[in-house]
Amino acid sequence: MPDNKGSIALTEAVYYIMLSLYNPLHGYGIMQHVEDMSKGRLNLAAGTLYGAINSLLEKHWIVALPGEMNSRKKEYQITELGKQIVEDEILRLEELLQNGKNIIKRS
Repeated sequence: MPDNKGSIALTEAVYYIMLSLYNPLHGYGIMQHVEDMSKGRLNLAAGTLYGAINSLLEKHWIVALPGEMNSRKKEYQITELGKQIVEDEILRLEELLQNGKNIIKRS
């Protein structure tokens, strides 16, 4: 499997989607969870959500779980690689925050 980790910044939507998938969820559940976590500030449109999901599946950051035969709801879950991506992003964001605080204190 190729290294799909990269060192890019996650978009806010992708970050929240990946956080939502620490527990398996279907698309609508992800939308609700993201809205709850962001206190209503971020509302994902279906096109944005499913475009991100397809990208995350291709990168192996999430997986689609096998569903019931007659169910249209597909659940997704974050992979170990995806968890590492989230952890790396948190470190990146903490560095940004700390550098900003340091600069503001000095001015």
